[in-house]
Amino acid sequence: MRTKESEEMYLETILLLQRRKPEVRSVDVVEELGFAKSSVSFAVHLLEKRGYLTMNEIGVIRLTEEGRAKAESIYERHRVITELFTRLGADEKLAEQDACRIEHVISPEMFELIKKFVGEDPSAKN
Repeated sequence: MRTKESEEMYLETILLLQRRKPEVRSVDVVEELGFAKSSVSFAVHLLEKRGYLTMNEIGVIRLTEEGRAKAESIYERHRVITELFTRLGADEKLAEQDACRIEHVISPEMFELIKKFVGEDPSAKN
């Protein structure tokens, strides 16, 4: 895993999978993202090494407190930016796609301005 964007994408995906499923394994991430098993395995082990998740002996992945906080922050950016774009009149699919890219590079200051502009409590949405 070479980029911050990739790391964040994995964390966000694991968070969303955990909201839908009682147990998440690497194969679930493979299916969700459409990546090769080897790529996902490498990323999961790297995220585990960085302290963002744990994986038990039967392969169940759980976000650590730090990993969950980071994933929640990423997902908040995604939701708020998507909301901004849809309010501006963008097609929902395009808004989602562009928000997914922008969420990884936006500065905290700019994101706070967008949150104020959108005028919502992003933590209220799931």
